[in-house]
Amino acid sequence: MKHKILPISIIYINEDMINQRIDNFMHSRYKNIPKSMIYRIIRTGKIRINKKRVKPHYKLKIRDILKIPPIKILYNNSKNIFFPLNHAKNLLNSILYEDKHLLIINKPSGIAVHGGSGLNFGVIEYFRKLRPLDKFLELMHRIDRETSGILILAKKRTSLAFLHQQLREKKIRKEYIALVHGLWPEHIKKISKPLLKAKIQEKQKKVSIDEKGKPSETHFKIKKQFSSSTLLLVTPKTGRTHQIRVHSSYAGHPILFDKRYGNNNLDADIKMKNKYNINRLLLHASEIHFIHPENGKKMCIKAPLDINFKNYLSTII
Repeated sequence: MKHKILPISIIYINEDMINQRIDNFMHSRYKNIPKSMIYRIIRTGKIRINKKRVKPHYKLKIRDILKIPPIKILYNNSKNIFFPLNHAKNLLNSILYEDKHLLIINKPSGIAVHGGSGLNFGVIEYFRKLRPLDKFLELMHRIDRETSGILILAKKRTSLAFLHQQLREKKIRKEYIALVHGLWPEHIKKISKPLLKAKIQEKQKKVSIDEKGKPSETHFKIKKQFSSSTLLLVTPKTGRTHQIRVHSSYAGHPILFDKRYGNNNLDADIKMKNKYNINRLLLHASEIHFIHPENGKKMCIKAPLDINFKNYLSTII
C-alpha cells in the first residue's frame, strides 16, 4: 500500500452541482476516499463552505465556495484484484431497462449497492468502472446486500432529483416477494410499527421495533402456502432499513435464511432436510412503478426471480 496527498481545492458551486448534500458530493468526487474519512473531515470542520463549517447534510447552493483541505489517501497499485470479472459480467447481464436517464438492473443477492464497511466495490462502483463515459451515475435508492431485485441508477442529476421527489411524495410503489417460515395468518395484512436503527458490532446495522423509531408500514398478501412456509407479496409503504425483514420477524414469520432477523434453528433444519443447497435471503424486489423523469410516462419494471430462488421453490411444492 502507498499513499498520496491530494492538494487543497477551491470549488465554485455551479448549477450542475446544486442541491447535493456535501457528503454525497464529496463521495462522488473522491471515490477512492472511504466514507468514514469524508464524514470525519466534514465533522471536524476541515471542509469549509463560504469560510464556515457545515454539517454532512448541508445542501450545496449556487455560488457557494467550497474549500477542501489537503487529503492523504492510501491506494493499491493492483486495483484490479478488487474488481472480480464474474461480478461485472453478472451485472451487465442483469440490466432490465436503460435509456439516457435511467439504468435499471435486477441486482443479484450477495452484492452490495455501494462500497464501504470493508467492501471495495458495490453495484455503483462496478457500473462507474464499466461505463467510464457516463459523466453522472448515482443510486436512486438502496436495497440490502442480501436482497435481490430491482435497483435504479440515475444517469442525470435532474432525473435523480425527479425520482427522489416521487419517493418523498410516496408516488413510487415497490413490490417484493418473500418466503417466510410458517403459515402466514390471513388476518395480518398490514404491520405498522416504528423502526429504530442502531449500530452493533463490526459496524453492522441492527433495526428493532421501538416507539422512539420512525413510522413504518408494510402490507402483506399471501401468494401461496406450503406445508411449513408461505410465499408473500409484500408492499412497503415506507422505505426504512430492513423494514420487511423486521416486520416479518415481528409477526412471528421471519424470512427464510435471514441471518440477522431470522430463525437460525429452523433454517438449519430446512437445510438438513432439503437436498437443494441454498445460501441466500429469500427476499426479492420484484416490481416497481414510477413516472419517467423525461416523458412523464407511467413505468412498470419487473424483475424475475433468480435461478436459486426459483429452484428452491420447486423443491417445496
